[in-house]
Amino acid sequence: MRVVIAEDSVLLREGLARLLEAGGFTVAAAVADADALLSAVDEHRPDLVVVDVRMPPTHRDEGIRAALVLRRRWPGIAVLVLSQYVEERYATELLSRETSGVGYLLKDRVADVTEFLDVLRRVAAGGAALDPEVVAQLLVRHRPDPLDRLTARERQVLTLMAEGRSNAGIAGTLVITESAVAKHVNSIFTKLELTAADTDHRRVLAVLRFLQA
Repeated sequence: MRVVIAEDSVLLREGLARLLEAGGFTVAAAVADADALLSAVDEHRPDLVVVDVRMPPTHRDEGIRAALVLRRRWPGIAVLVLSQYVEERYATELLSRETSGVGYLLKDRVADVTEFLDVLRRVAAGGAALDPEVVAQLLVRHRPDPLDRLTARERQVLTLMAEGRSNAGIAGTLVITESAVAKHVNSIFTKLELTAADTDHRRVLAVLRFLQA
């Protein structure tokens, strides 16, 4: 699995490269700014891009804006935003587009290497991974009316869904049965008016409904 890393900190960039190589990934390029990221993606066409939000020259939002560009140009390439910050405007835009192969994690909350590598593989395979703190911050700013219909337990379930947990994982975390989780999930779909369709991933759409309304 080929990866391009975009991170302006030399130590973190090299550390990520070594970590990914040790985890079985092939690091096609590791670059320090947004322009170099787009050039590297054009050259190597990786399976996954790991990008920081704030990069040179202004260290504001160059990284995530580059992520939006590459998702438009190469929609088949997965993107994991790994940052210390939640850039609300662009995060919402990124997560409101095609939902497969997208992740947004905060660096300070990545504490387990094995779990982090699993997240990378999941996103590269077309899944989604949203840090619960990212979801929480975006919800405060973009809280949709349909969420008012959800119970406190359904909100807990939806938050765990946003972390990529399966029904079994949610059941273990909340100490309830998988049957109860399934009922909560179906209730969430109903209250958010997400009907079953072969072309849609309702679990991801339920999380994105938090951000779009």
